[in-house]
Amino acid sequence: MKHFILGSILAAAIALPASAADYTIIAPANPGGGWDQTARSLQTVMQDEGISSSVQVQNVPGAGGTIGLAQFASQSAGNPNALIVGGYVMVGAILTNKSPVSLADVTPIARLTGEYEAIVVPASSPIQTMGDLVEALKKDPGAVSWAGGSAGGTDHIAVGLIAKAAGVDPTKINYVAYSGGGEALAAILGSQVTAGISGYGEFESQVKAGTLRLLAVTSAERLEGIDAPTLKEAGLDVVVENWRMIAAAPGLTDEQKAAVTADIEKLAKSAGWQEMLKTKGWQDTYLSGPAFQEQLAKDISATQGILKDIGLVQ
Repeated sequence: MKHFILGSILAAAIALPASAADYTIIAPANPGGGWDQTARSLQTVMQDEGISSSVQVQNVPGAGGTIGLAQFASQSAGNPNALIVGGYVMVGAILTNKSPVSLADVTPIARLTGEYEAIVVPASSPIQTMGDLVEALKKDPGAVSWAGGSAGGTDHIAVGLIAKAAGVDPTKINYVAYSGGGEALAAILGSQVTAGISGYGEFESQVKAGTLRLLAVTSAERLEGIDAPTLKEAGLDVVVENWRMIAAAPGLTDEQKAAVTADIEKLAKSAGWQEMLKTKGWQDTYLSGPAFQEQLAKDISATQGILKDIGLVQ
């Protein structure tokens, strides 16, 4: 009888599914910004959808994500439960900071989201339209200060492209880089700068509350539910989309990489993630495997060209 009971227990244990992996996600920025929001959204959905039993988020800010990236690459090698959020901003920061660690030193898994940039001013600003801001920029580029994320990131690139499209020397722009979305927002609300630029999601609540004035968005067409012209409508031939990705640690086996990729694919296709995208106003730009690797290589090359144009990379 004892043998039968023991055998039944063993059989039941073997039949149970393997427990979902516990993950730690590095958000390589201060709380409040896009990477932090992405990491915490991943945490919520992975736990709610049963993809992971436990997800921890750790903030490692600085230098456009390259400090977090360097720490992740050196400390997480071979760990299949370690992830890091990155994206377009990090691509630029690696180049402008001449970072010794790049995305080649980790295991990129998938592109997850896209978000268009928004240009805002404090509600008290005399600048009413994008045309007013461009006029001020043409008159004296240095007198117009822009608050955004790290040097060489999406925000900085967008300001450089706006200047170029307006016929202003992009190397003359007065761009003030902040390491977290919260700090940049405080500077804009406090009228310490002329204008602010970031993903629309980071400004949405203040725009709706009437403390920030939304001048334009960087999409090709007007965005549904957002009352703002595109830069093209304002006479500037500029379209910029920020994108965010997830990467795993270096040194994983093919099996470990496949398991992480499968978990991220489950996340991307889940109802919980689709709902999160709607809530945050993020575009679903999910791309993984060889297609993502190919697109990433193209984006790195194109970013290098833009940063040379605006004088940030030689």
